[in-house]
Amino acid sequence: MQIAINAERLASELNQLASFSDAPAPAVTRIVFTEADLRARAWLKGRCRAAGLVIREDAIGNTFAQWNGSSPDLPAIATGSHIDAIPNSGRYDGTVGVLGALEAIRSLQENGFAPQRPIELLIFTSEEPSRFGIGCLGSRLLSGALDPHHAADLRDSAGASLEEVCRAAGFSGPLSSVCLPPGHYAAFLELHIEQGPLLERERVQIGLVSSIAAPASLKIVIEGEGGHAGGVLMPHRRDALAAAAEIILAVERLALSTGALDTVATTGLCDVFPGAINSIPSRVTLGLDVRDTDAARRDALLRDIEQTAQAIAQKRSLSVQIRLMNADRPGHCEPAILDALRRACEQQRVTFMPIVSRAYHDSLFMSRIAPTAMLFIPCRAGVSHRPDEFASLGDICAGVRLLAQTLANLAQ
Repeated sequence: MQIAINAERLASELNQLASFSDAPAPAVTRIVFTEADLRARAWLKGRCRAAGLVIREDAIGNTFAQWNGSSPDLPAIATGSHIDAIPNSGRYDGTVGVLGALEAIRSLQENGFAPQRPIELLIFTSEEPSRFGIGCLGSRLLSGALDPHHAADLRDSAGASLEEVCRAAGFSGPLSSVCLPPGHYAAFLELHIEQGPLLERERVQIGLVSSIAAPASLKIVIEGEGGHAGGVLMPHRRDALAAAAEIILAVERLALSTGALDTVATTGLCDVFPGAINSIPSRVTLGLDVRDTDAARRDALLRDIEQTAQAIAQKRSLSVQIRLMNADRPGHCEPAILDALRRACEQQRVTFMPIVSRAYHDSLFMSRIAPTAMLFIPCRAGVSHRPDEFASLGDICAGVRLLAQTLANLAQ
């Protein structure tokens, strides 16, 4: 099937969606359930209705836009991503997978294709952790990975609960109603920018994702003893920040020691108390992100980090408290869906390569309830989550054509 993508329409819609923002262009800020997010949702639902799609929404605000097939009782083929954006972000993360999926459906309609299975576009709520401190809220609840009672207790920086914010945005019903059973979808595919430099470096059009790394988050609180910077002699100090610096370097060393490129560890937060230049730090709180495609290797690294931090604290006569905040299991893409994508690559004559997703996505959680695969398109210099995030229209259209071909192959 020769699939024609309306590149001008797709480019126009990407620009329109980017205009729903709380930051001036070219930056995009669209935090979940803010006015900008709600206006973007309303505009997008209008585009879906214009394509003849039937829309429903659940209690968390996940949006489902379905193209009915000739056998509507069969499990649907699903595709989609998210439209929320972190502060001062770009216009392609998530949105390519939503508007690209909509364009793939329209291109199939305009080509006269008639699916047997329904094809459903999903727009997930709050893939970014910007408002409630946890990413992939919609897909976590959809897949049963997040307990609804725990979700109900989540609060934003203003103290509003998730349920209160949902109700104010017009979404009601118990969060327990969001979860879908395994088998609800026959397959799920997500089109996304790579957020890395490999495809561009290798001059390959498409990355077929084999596995999705999953993060674990650690909070480490180091308690020492404060004092005047001039009054406490060096041999008598119990400096919490000096211990923190040693722990941070140990985290880097331990991650490198696994010898695996897929193992990464980042100390992204360091809060120092009391935070005065002439005061010895008495307490430091660190926030760590540890990721891997291999759950056993990641968890072994977490244990090594904990043991090393305790040893450093003991050596320096400090106390340390370590709390595991979150530990998701990695996801692996379905070989049968990857085979379908490879066949579509050959049909569409696009170059492709296997790739690992080291950022996590809604697909990580959808893989728990449906055969799932991701396809990446290049992004310039691997830059993402910045205003200069960029994917060329040609690369986006190549990804959309591949997505459309695969949806057609799977839906008949």
